Amino acid sequence: MNPPQRPARSAESAESAESAEFAEGHETPGGEPDATSPGVRPAPSGAAARFAALPLRMRVLALAVTGALLAGVAVAYTVGAARRAEPADPVSAFGLDHGQLYFRSTGAGTGQIARLPATGRTAVSPATAREPGQRTTGGPRCDRFYAAARTGLCLQRRPGIPPRSYAVVLDEHLREKRRIGLTGIPNRARVSASGRMLSWTMFATGDSYATTSFSTRTSILDTRTGYLIKNMEGVPLTLDGRRYHAPDVNYWGVTFARDDNTFYATVSTAGKTYLVKGDLRTWRARTLRENVECPSLSPDNTRLAFKKRVRDGARDPWRLYVLDLRTFKEHPLAETRSVDDQAAWLDDATLAYALPGKETGSSDIWTVPADGHGSPARRIPDASSPARLP
Repeated sequence: MNPPQRPARSAESAESAESAEFAEGHETPGGEPDATSPGVRPAPSGAAARFAALPLRMRVLALAVTGALLAGVAVAYTVGAARRAEPADPVSAFGLDHGQLYFRSTGAGTGQIARLPATGRTAVSPATAREPGQRTTGGPRCDRFYAAARTGLCLQRRPGIPPRSYAVVLDEHLREKRRIGLTGIPNRARVSASGRMLSWTMFATGDSYATTSFSTRTSILDTRTGYLIKNMEGVPLTLDGRRYHAPDVNYWGVTFARDDNTFYATVSTAGKTYLVKGDLRTWRARTLRENVECPSLSPDNTRLAFKKRVRDGARDPWRLYVLDLRTFKEHPLAETRSVDDQAAWLDDATLAYALPGKETGSSDIWTVPADGHGSPARRIPDASSPARLP
């Protein structure tokens, strides 16, 4: 609901108000005009007197210098105001098109959204991906990104005291439609297949899932109605068949089904993580399985890719798995390295995810078959946050 608008004053009322302010500031007791009232011209004194005593040439020169300084100040103010009025990110030169794989560039132009043509089950030709000049850039700069259909989601963190974070909803031209102020560090982003439902996760404290000293804040936005759930920790939770309440509940890594109502996510409590299935209309969630993090639903809605903790501690704790929702059988993927990412399905047979790159702060996008066979392959260097538009 838009806030009520203050009615604009008419020119006559504004003029009357200004006259009243002038009269109020210049009236003296008894109503007699003082030295600054209209019609009374005071004699020059102080600096004015000294200026009047200067030779004519000196006065002209002083006025010229003063005028030049004022003009410089005006130009500087105008330029600064124009820069402040510019958007944080330039308008994208390209939009969300079918048959493209979108991602964040983590090399030169860190965080800028780029794309490559998607081909076949690997989603992008390895030869093309290794040529930086082949990727098309021009989208906004994001710390996390995802897109589906005609909607993009860009999580941004901007420096400052304190730093500022935003969830930016983008249209099919990657232009900003809505900006939501957030607190914390951007971590996960997802868009439903229709582009209607959005979710993001922020680290409220901490910056890693590998430790227990962190807390998250996960939000859900319905772009059709504009309804925003700022923190989904209030969803009524059923754990092992019973209603569950605890102050340490954290949610993260939401993924949506095709009906834009069913969702899956991770919930952690009492030192354990669980896969939950939720219903947006009834606003309820229930646990399905233990030891599941960052679920990602396949395009056919029959399987979930997820991170499974396979060892204790913060050193290489996870491995990627796929869970069949019809049989509830799971299998590990051929990627044996620890992946701290919410894997993205490029099609029903291929998963993509980011792993640290050679340079500090960089990452590469890798792909692996979803059936557990084959081997992982580096597809896009200096990239993260993959999202394919079929």
